[in-house]
Order: sequence, then structure tokens, then C-alpha cells
Amino acid sequence: MQHDQQGDGSPMTTGRRRPHRLRLILIGSGLALTLAGGGAAAYKYHLFSDIGDPVSFGKVQEKTAAAAAVPPEVSMPTGPAASFVRTHRLADGTQIGRTTLTGKKSGFTGDVWVWVPKEYDDPKYAKSGFPVLVSLPGGRGYPTNYWGTGPGLGLQKAVSDGVKAGTCLPFILIMPVHNADTKHHFDASDIPGEPKMGTWMAEDVPDFTKANFRTFTSRDGWAFMGSSAGGFGAFKHVLKYPDRFKAAIASGVDIVPDSPLWKGNTQAMDEDNPEKLAEKLITAGGPDVYINFQIGTKESGRDKAEKFMSEYGKGPVHTRLQVIQDGEHTGKSYVRGMREGSLEWISKVMKAPTPDPGVR
Repeated sequence: MQHDQQGDGSPMTTGRRRPHRLRLILIGSGLALTLAGGGAAAYKYHLFSDIGDPVSFGKVQEKTAAAAAVPPEVSMPTGPAASFVRTHRLADGTQIGRTTLTGKKSGFTGDVWVWVPKEYDDPKYAKSGFPVLVSLPGGRGYPTNYWGTGPGLGLQKAVSDGVKAGTCLPFILIMPVHNADTKHHFDASDIPGEPKMGTWMAEDVPDFTKANFRTFTSRDGWAFMGSSAGGFGAFKHVLKYPDRFKAAIASGVDIVPDSPLWKGNTQAMDEDNPEKLAEKLITAGGPDVYINFQIGTKESGRDKAEKFMSEYGKGPVHTRLQVIQDGEHTGKSYVRGMREGSLEWISKVMKAPTPDPGVR
């Protein structure tokens, strides 16, 4: 399985809170002189940063829940509410927050990053659900998710810019770790005898999202996006659970499970094999799912994606290929592909939030 290198432009940050006392000591011990000269160093070294401070999402939720009933298609946060710390504040005022989740069904504990669009806190959308895009990284994907550790790859801005242009829905981005350690790939699956990463991804992460955010009750509001190993998990879950998830953007992806942890257990592998799952879905006649492959012209794998599309892209399995000119096996290339067509494509098959006509 191909795996992204960390040098794909994603900034690494732990998101840990800096003691306020340390900030004051540093300022008082010499950097105050630099502040007088313009203050650039203070911001470079995060002396005035709110990174690591508590952050919350959804300022309008409590008032909305108390004021009026919401449509049956909307799922209000069920709780319990998670505690987030801020890992980034973007130029448009939106924020990325991180929390640690212990999955009740998988038993696995890992970090999850979250970003919500500006529209989420707009009062006219206070009674509306929002579509969710569970975003999975390539590489080990543990202990961080490079889509969430910073905005350097441009995923959040690509969504925001698409919303402004009318080509993309205002997705909530949920960005969990997708492997259980730094040594192994778990194929986003419940490999016998190993941590239940399939259950973590397909059940615990959505349950966490429903507990904390306004979402949709139907699968029309739930999709995956992933690159490399994360791309495999993305489209595999859509095929395995078509009653829960509707679409996926899968970039630079392998087609079949290949973790050595399976140890030749073919029967268990078949349960997480996209080819077998697609075949089963076609035989069942639905429900319809939508898979958008992304492949750069400077990476391998296009033949595998096209073979899958030729053999299984029929009936309820709808497929599309976004070819990224001069694209490489990197997150930045895949975000470019999303800007060039994949975000618009997935937005057309997902459910959009509905503004309240009575609120301006």
C-alpha cells in the first residue's frame, strides 16, 4: 500500500496548552524589547497565541434547542459534550479543535480533530443539520491526522472557498487518527486479535460527531474522504455500510486490504475487501453509493482504480475518476484535485443545510 510521507506540507503541532506563566516570563526576560520593535517575534513564538486553550463549537445550539423544534431530518447534539483544545485559528476566524476519544464500542483511545465552517454558527442555520466529511490521512495516521493538525494542506480553505463560490457544501470535517500505533497499518478494519479500528471509524467516530454537532439523521449527510491508506478506509466503509454513508473521495488508494496483520486470514479479509463488498452491493441492488477516485499523473495506481471502475462501477456503485495533472502522492495534490472537481461532485450527492427563511 502506498503511504504519504510526512513532508507533504502538513505542519505538525501537538495542540498542548502553553502555560500562561511561561509566556509572561519570556516576555519579561527580553522579548519585550522585540515587542517594542514590532512584535513579530512574539507571534512567531506564540507568546500571545490562544493555541491550546479550550474551544467550543456551536454557539447557537442551546438557544435553538430551547426555542423551537427542529425538522425531523436534523439530529441535534445528543451529548455528552467533548472538551476541545484549539490547535489552529484560521484567517477567516474558523478554528480547528482537538479532543481525545475513547470509543465505547471499539475500546480504542485516540485523538480526533474537528473543523466547522462559518455557516455552522450562523443563526439562520441554527435549526439545520450539516453534512459530515470524515477525513482520513495517509501514512501511519497515528498519533496525528495531518488534515487536522494544521491548515497547511489547505483542506479547510478549499471547503470555505467552495462554499463562497457555490460549488461546495459547508461540510463539518471530522479528522480522527486511523491506525492504532506507529508501526502497523490496520486497513481501517477489525483485524482478528488487533484493535478494532473498523469499529472505531464506522461507529465510535460517527457517535462522537452526533454527540457534539448538528448533523443529519440520514446517510445523505455522511461521507468519507481519505488519501492513500486513509483513502482505502474511506471508500471501503462506504461500500461496507451503505446504509450509514453515501459517498467517498478516495485519493492515491489501493483497492484491496493488504496489512500483514491479517496473517492470511482470507475469510476475515473478504469482509473488508472493497471488491467483494461492491460485488455484494451490486447483487443486492443498492442502496446507491458514490465513489470519487483521485489519482495524480506523477503517481502509480491509476490502472487499479480504472480496473475497479470497469468491473464494479455499475448498478448502485457509481464511480468517477479525478485525474490531477502533475499530481503526486501527497495531501497537497489531493486537495488541488478536490478544488478542481471532487468537492463539487460530492456536494451534488450529499444533503445541504437549509437556512431558516425567517432569520437574516
